[in-house]
Amino acid sequence: MRNKIAVFQGMVLFIFCALFKSDYNVRATEFKGAASAVILAYHRFDEGQFPSTSIRMEQFKSHIAELKRKRYNILPITEIVQKINDRKKLPNFTIGISIDDAYRSVYEKAWPILREAKIPFTLFISTDVVDRQATGYMSWDQIRELKSAGVTIGSQTKSHKHLPLISLEDVKQEIDKANARISREIGSRPDLFAYPYGEYNSSVRQLIKDRGFKAAFTQSSGALSNSSDQFALPRFALNERYGGIDRFRLVANALPLPVNDVLPSDPFLVENPPAFGFTVDSSVGSIKQLACFSSNEGELRLERLGRRIEARFNSMLPKGRSRVNCTLPGPNKRWRWFGIQFLVSN
Repeated sequence: MRNKIAVFQGMVLFIFCALFKSDYNVRATEFKGAASAVILAYHRFDEGQFPSTSIRMEQFKSHIAELKRKRYNILPITEIVQKINDRKKLPNFTIGISIDDAYRSVYEKAWPILREAKIPFTLFISTDVVDRQATGYMSWDQIRELKSAGVTIGSQTKSHKHLPLISLEDVKQEIDKANARISREIGSRPDLFAYPYGEYNSSVRQLIKDRGFKAAFTQSSGALSNSSDQFALPRFALNERYGGIDRFRLVANALPLPVNDVLPSDPFLVENPPAFGFTVDSSVGSIKQLACFSSNEGELRLERLGRRIEARFNSMLPKGRSRVNCTLPGPNKRWRWFGIQFLVSN
């Protein structure tokens, strides 16, 4: 079954890339500035034994070469978040880069390339592995070096636990102890947060907000806009399988699919399968070609009532994480994306 789903997803990606590639050279000046951006998420670099979280260096170099084209505007994520929250326009094709987990390959492989290209990025760290000087991870000296060079340091908790599966008091300890360690080591507390594994629930999200973070990031696919939840912002994850240049161009040129009244409101599922639905903002125009794809079932059956979309699953979602991506052809053959990651505990 998984092989069939993988084949189906590959076919869908191929179609998207083919349609996008046919009009790729459209001029950036044809698009008006808007409060939208794409955030890219990397983890490991050239660590082939971990292909699901690693990117090959030839892939990464091709990404950087693409981003150096005049088409794109790469900004620090802190600046993107501020402008989105202030409902200010961003430059066309705004891109932000994030890297999770502070693996040593970030410092040894990615950092020299990003430094040479003068590309800003945010590094999200869990403090325990750094404190333990765990094999394969960066040291505090290396993190301070990056911070001194302008890299933004964000938090990914103390020990990178599955936050919805532990008590809220333990979540508080994970956040507060990480903030204290980061502040002590680099001289400032983090403003940005990334949920470990992209997992959160309503209580965890509220806690992140109450702790004074300016934004928090998931691992749901999509472009962010000023209608996005600033404490559940999407990112496009890149790895060996999904790191080819055609797929990279597809996501780097993505547009938001603004939605509201999303159900279920909490991605940590109580009802399984979920009664998943949302309303597409009227600014988008026609939604006749909107489609939703599940990581477990492929294309989902949709029920439509005006601008309301209800997606129907054929079976229960399996234990763990499941993703749904909803896409719609946008202007100039760019694609609009709205993604969500559900979590099933048992």
